Amino acid sequence: MKTQMSNLTLLLLFLFTCHLSQVLSWKKDEFRNCNQTPFCKRARARKPSSSSLAAHDVTISDGSLTAKLVSTRIEQDQDPIRPLVLTLSACHDGILRLKIDELGPPRKRFEVPDVVLPEFEGKKKLWLQQLSTETIDGAPSSVVFLSDGYEAVLRHDPFEVYVRETKGNRVISVNSNGLFDFEQLRENKKEGEDWEERFRSHTDKRPYGPQSISFDVSFFGADHVYGIPERATSFALKPTRGPGVEESEPYRLFNLDVFEYVHDSPFGLYGSIPFMISHGKARGTSGFFWLNAAEMQIDVLAKGWDAEEGIALPSSQGRIDTFWMSEAGVVDAFFFVGPGPKDVARQYTSVTGTPSMPQLFAVAYHQCRWNYRDEEDVEQVDAKFDEYDIPYDVLWLDIEHTDGKRYLTWDRMLFPHPEEMQRKLAAKGRHMVTIVDPHIKRDDSYFVHKEATENGYYVKDANGNDYDGWCWPGSSSYLDMLRPEVRSWWATKFSTQNYVGSTPSLYIWNDMNEPSVFNGPEVTMPRDAVHRGDAEHREVHNAYGYYFHMATADGLVNRGDGRDRPFVLSRAVFAGSQRYGAVWTGDNTAEWEHLRVSVPMVLTLGLTGISFSGADVGGFFGNPEPELLVRWYQLGAYYPFFRAHAHHDTKRREPWLFGDKNTERIREAIHMRYMLLPYFYTLFREANTSGVPVARPLWMEFPSEEATFTNDEALMIGNSLLVQGIYTEHAKHASVYLPGKELWYDLKTGAAFKGGKTHKLDVNEEGVPAFQRAGTIIPRKDRFRRSSTQMVNDPYTLVIALNSSQAAEGELYVDDGKSFEFQQGSYIHRRFVFADGKLSSLNLALGQTQFSSECVIERIILLGLSTGQKSATIEPANQNAEIERGPLLLHSRQGPTALTIRKPNVRIADDWVIKIF
Repeated sequence: MKTQMSNLTLLLLFLFTCHLSQVLSWKKDEFRNCNQTPFCKRARARKPSSSSLAAHDVTISDGSLTAKLVSTRIEQDQDPIRPLVLTLSACHDGILRLKIDELGPPRKRFEVPDVVLPEFEGKKKLWLQQLSTETIDGAPSSVVFLSDGYEAVLRHDPFEVYVRETKGNRVISVNSNGLFDFEQLRENKKEGEDWEERFRSHTDKRPYGPQSISFDVSFFGADHVYGIPERATSFALKPTRGPGVEESEPYRLFNLDVFEYVHDSPFGLYGSIPFMISHGKARGTSGFFWLNAAEMQIDVLAKGWDAEEGIALPSSQGRIDTFWMSEAGVVDAFFFVGPGPKDVARQYTSVTGTPSMPQLFAVAYHQCRWNYRDEEDVEQVDAKFDEYDIPYDVLWLDIEHTDGKRYLTWDRMLFPHPEEMQRKLAAKGRHMVTIVDPHIKRDDSYFVHKEATENGYYVKDANGNDYDGWCWPGSSSYLDMLRPEVRSWWATKFSTQNYVGSTPSLYIWNDMNEPSVFNGPEVTMPRDAVHRGDAEHREVHNAYGYYFHMATADGLVNRGDGRDRPFVLSRAVFAGSQRYGAVWTGDNTAEWEHLRVSVPMVLTLGLTGISFSGADVGGFFGNPEPELLVRWYQLGAYYPFFRAHAHHDTKRREPWLFGDKNTERIREAIHMRYMLLPYFYTLFREANTSGVPVARPLWMEFPSEEATFTNDEALMIGNSLLVQGIYTEHAKHASVYLPGKELWYDLKTGAAFKGGKTHKLDVNEEGVPAFQRAGTIIPRKDRFRRSSTQMVNDPYTLVIALNSSQAAEGELYVDDGKSFEFQQGSYIHRRFVFADGKLSSLNLALGQTQFSSECVIERIILLGLSTGQKSATIEPANQNAEIERGPLLLHSRQGPTALTIRKPNVRIADDWVIKIF
């Protein structure tokens, strides 16, 4: 008997290893393409004007425009087609919501819960009172007010929905090309009909038959479209169909665990955000968001794609046509009119939520590896950072720290004293992050599995049993995070009582939450698995990781009785993920092209709400040459999320292992991040209040400059810094486009460069091109400590880059760096304005601030001051200060100098004026 059990165990291990080997590298045939995906293949075969739906019974009901969509063509032998119900709702700030669903389906179609903010659902709707009827392009149409300057239009036959400027040009439209199709749920198959779908060795039963939805979306006045992450490709989305298009695959949105993904591919990765943004010089910016968690495929159509069909949309406007296809769900779509890029960011995040405000430590540098072996390894790595004078804030532990891949446990042979280990780090102001994945080891002695099984908390397979798939622990089940009660239960597991060995300085990393299933179809969960008893996995898939992320973040909030902000990093991403923490771009590779593509990936995530994102510095796979590693640190220091990480098969690559010179370069890159932490933290607060991302495309700040529209080698950090990486080895020169009409100042030398032109710059290995925009003021902290928390009481430096009018402005936001008290007004928010020879500090805090700080400004650096002022007067203290030349960078006293007001010692919390004469 023992021999039989042993043989069975060996067989299972062999099969597991086979499955594992299949996912440990990119294999294209492991994943479906459009032709292997029946709903995509069917939709792509549709011709323009094939939609036969017309709007009937158009009226105002419950404050919205409603109508029935009825087919005007009934094919012979075709089953009766149920009417569709259309609802148009106008919302505050120029947002139009379009919903289309079946009337009386045999089963309710899935609608994604808990993504749209409750306050948007409840308070942002405008209650329409009336509609007007017009004949537009020969067709009866109903028109309703949307916002000042904009109207929503429903053309009746054939049906079309669009937003237009009042009595003017179109902005966004749905079904202008007549490609709308809505496959209705059925209870019974036709004779000889097969609903099952097969891919490789897997069969999807599809018990409700085909249920896909597809339609065209047109963006008017657009030069380019962006968004719909996640993929490793250019920032401006390239056409996928039409004349001159070589790549015929649509952009795929289907969360997958893609090991060693390739760059410059439309293939979807770990996250899916079905939000597209258009931008053009003529009209500005607009956006379209389809709230749908099923697999989606999106074509960007090249000009002339419809030439053979003779379609003629309004000819006075240029446009970009796109084609959206989803396997299931309903139409729940949002139109954002802009007209500016920051307007669209605000409008989108008013629906899905602004990014959460991180703790200060999370904005600093993170050190990670799969895996730091044991407590001794952790202690040695921590000590080496101090020995080499390199600050860091967080040390991470991957899956090997657990007891046999049972999450929320410790391997007590390797980590016998986890609380003490964490307390030693915390004594230096540092934190620890441990990994907690969604696959739960099927082991009756494991408390999480035991409770989940007893309470019926797992996702079910198509036969109603707990779904059993393979992942790191072997046989695993997956919590049904669609259910709020399961999320609430999961959140309790992060208390220090339940997560034995954890302390309040420990935070969490959610990996593999697409979800990844090594023996599942396309390395994920079967589509006919069941959530909540009434939703198929095909309908929920792209949001699964989002709900896991949500529940984990809630657990950390509950752990501190609602006082402290959580930090949770997630690999899977969906619309709304920005409310729960950070995201990284997954398992990249130590290659120059992966360094380069990290910029458009981070920019795209930021544009679609996910401001707190970054790529693994150095590349997860492979062993970077020292030059590549240094270049990655120099660029990565400007990612919103700054973490180095590496696979367990790679050589150790801590910053001090590549020779003294490279250690110095990496140290300088990390020091730059710590110096700029006040600026970054201020930008995170801006994102938290406005939705405008920390890392921005150049055209977000310079929306009329066409040279910025396709530039994805450089990025703006806030409105003040422009950074461009070096993406080739042994580079001696770099071409950098500096937009605008004002000067730009080199961050390290203070040298001035003209805007509105491309500069060919000499570069060396000491840094990447980085510039401060004239007309801005950046706050810094120039004293280096072991961690960000040890810098809290340090003085500030203001760097004032004057424009041609000898003016500049900037902001500083400060709070306690960890709690939610800022939401009750406990913060300092100042605006610094330099004009007419005076620097003023103005209070931007709403109401009476409850937060105090004794921090002062010890240096004010003046770049571009045109006259020879030598002195300054500080009011209301009536003190004098001298203006002299001082180091631009405090730690580089032999380096460039700049005019500096030394030791004005004005408090950051106070109103004051400094006059220069």
